Amino acid sequence: MSASTLLLIDDHPLFLSGISLVLREGLGQVEVLEAGSLSEALRLRHAEPALILLDQQLQGVSGITGIAALRRKWPATKVALLSGFDLSALRDEALAAGAVAFISKTDKPRTLLHQVRALLDDHGLQEPVGSEPSASESLTARQVEVLELLCRGLSNKAIAQHLHLSEYTVRGHVQTLLGLLGASSRGEAAFNARHRGWIV
Repeated sequence: MSASTLLLIDDHPLFLSGISLVLREGLGQVEVLEAGSLSEALRLRHAEPALILLDQQLQGVSGITGIAALRRKWPATKVALLSGFDLSALRDEALAAGAVAFISKTDKPRTLLHQVRALLDDHGLQEPVGSEPSASESLTARQVEVLELLCRGLSNKAIAQHLHLSEYTVRGHVQTLLGLLGASSRGEAAFNARHRGWIV
């Protein structure tokens, strides 16, 4: 995949930082830009993104409404809508508004990377071949360890002591995991992880 630029627009800081990390680590030469709102994205100068990942639920404006504004600024740029709700009506509305794809926030990191690669390489979205990846395939070994301890109810300090890490490092892993799981709390992250089969 040739070098290109991707713009991620999301007003949830944990998701924004978590998914940016996944994209940067998983896509190699792709430059990932971040914006916390549609207006912030539209103020960007000297940026020519090949693909925009736009969150459906933004403060003050819906993602679907924002598609037109983004396409006016960057006519040649593809826009994919991100949503935590995988509803056929929402999907159809996004595509009708000019989005090239609808990507669910509930997808695992490996699936998201597959979809983004396909869009950047000008291929249509296809389901990855094979079974749904396990947490060990989607996360780093250290992230799996942190997630398992988080799901057991351990605090950042206790996790740091258990894994012989600094609290700062653990806090970074926890923030990334919350973003990847689309969670706003540790309890929600544990629930989502179990629901997806990442933790038994």
